[in-house]
Amino acid sequence: MTESSPTSAGTAGSAAVSAPDGGPGARRGPVVLALMLAMGLAALDGTIVSTAVPQIVGDLGGLSVFSWLFSGYLLAVTVTLPVYGKLSDTFGRKPVLIAGTVLFLVGSLLCAAAWNMASLIAFRVVQGLGGGALQGTVQTIAADLYPLKERPKIQAKLSSVWATASIAGPALGGLLAGYADWRWIFLINLPVGLLALWLVGRHLVEPARTAPRERVRIDWAGALAIFATGAVLITALVQGGVAWPWISAPSLGLLGGAAALAALTVVIERRAAEPIIPGWVWRRRTIAAVNLSLGALGLLMVAPTVFLPTYAQSVLGLGPIAAGFVLSSWTLSWPISAALSNRVYTRIGFRLTAVLGISLALVLLLAFPFLPFPGEPWQPALLMLLLGAALGLFQLPLIVGVQSTVPYGERGTTTASVLFCRQVGQSIGAALFGAIANGVLAARLGAGTDLDTLAPALAATDGIRRAVDAAVDYVYVGAAGAAALALLALLTLAPRRFPVLEEAAGDGRSGQEAGAR
Repeated sequence: MTESSPTSAGTAGSAAVSAPDGGPGARRGPVVLALMLAMGLAALDGTIVSTAVPQIVGDLGGLSVFSWLFSGYLLAVTVTLPVYGKLSDTFGRKPVLIAGTVLFLVGSLLCAAAWNMASLIAFRVVQGLGGGALQGTVQTIAADLYPLKERPKIQAKLSSVWATASIAGPALGGLLAGYADWRWIFLINLPVGLLALWLVGRHLVEPARTAPRERVRIDWAGALAIFATGAVLITALVQGGVAWPWISAPSLGLLGGAAALAALTVVIERRAAEPIIPGWVWRRRTIAAVNLSLGALGLLMVAPTVFLPTYAQSVLGLGPIAAGFVLSSWTLSWPISAALSNRVYTRIGFRLTAVLGISLALVLLLAFPFLPFPGEPWQPALLMLLLGAALGLFQLPLIVGVQSTVPYGERGTTTASVLFCRQVGQSIGAALFGAIANGVLAARLGAGTDLDTLAPALAATDGIRRAVDAAVDYVYVGAAGAAALALLALLTLAPRRFPVLEEAAGDGRSGQEAGAR
């Protein structure tokens, strides 16, 4: 089978693609291992660093700004996802993944050598610049390696990496910080990353790319505009309500600046010959619906990941490790559900499977406020177990489905747009739900009270426990609202059947439209 026409296969400036000898699946085993290692670098990053914060602050100082260890990394990952997606479609996945991994490892080495909090935050941003390539390109290569019917296998493996990281990361970070030195949480990335680089360099064989007829143009102005817009917006969301009140000159100025930069980005992208975020990403109903739905997923995921550990410690009286196990229950069911989801969507379609998953998630999120006070640990753990199964049934069919509706030359951009929307949703969720929780606590316990001032050790009084319980209940109701938005996007925007493209034999690349699912 031949590739689709340039109009459907990608932008005119992209390099043409021809079928490789043996296909990229010829050496899939080592490449899959490399992808899991690369994804593991990104997955471990947040969980392993979080447990070492006390040791880092004790050594470097900077307690008032330590949150930027996470925000700076998140910012860099989020705003570079669309750039790497476009670059992978233009120059190939392999060079982008190698460059991103090298940049991540350089950032890790610099973090280990940091001499104060400001330098560590700056080097974390360097790490994040590489992390954006890891997250987006790994997902794209995974879709390239496997045909449609086999993609749940690799996606389930990648999901299991995140599940393992959520459990092992805090324990490993605590061990390294407590018994070695916090700098080892960054140095441990080096052997893992170098092995991934070697495997990718040796075993990943991409389709041969013929030289484009015209010189490839990189939309650097668009990339800079996207970076500036994301930086200003995420700074406003992260710092609002923390460093300054939401209704204040800094917050309003940053939000207004983000809106102005977003408008400028639209103007630049419309005029660009090879835009970083092409207009077709939002003009095609399927991609637009998936982007909005997974943006809502990022929003609702904040409720359990950020607030459930506080609930488990403050309301249920559990220790940090036990509280982590309550949260980790959803990471056990998520990859299993994702791996089995193909048995559902091959029968009823991608859209209906995702609708089923998010509808179940909506019911489970609304059930959380009805848990008894104070309750038993197994009750929220059971809800999280079921929630993970529901979201596995929701997320993976959408990712696999949307990747299957675009040809090879558009897959990197499409995958990056989906991940970008999910990351932005998480940033908005952290700010929104943090404001909701702190508002409930302030109303019940007095002005100036928030989650940051309520250490779990202080939650011995019944009044504080009930206040935290009410705050988390409201957060879960908000998360249910996000699930409802995702459901609405699927029902109103997504076509009943995704327009799946026929795949080239042996390499999972898409060609002409074959049907719908």
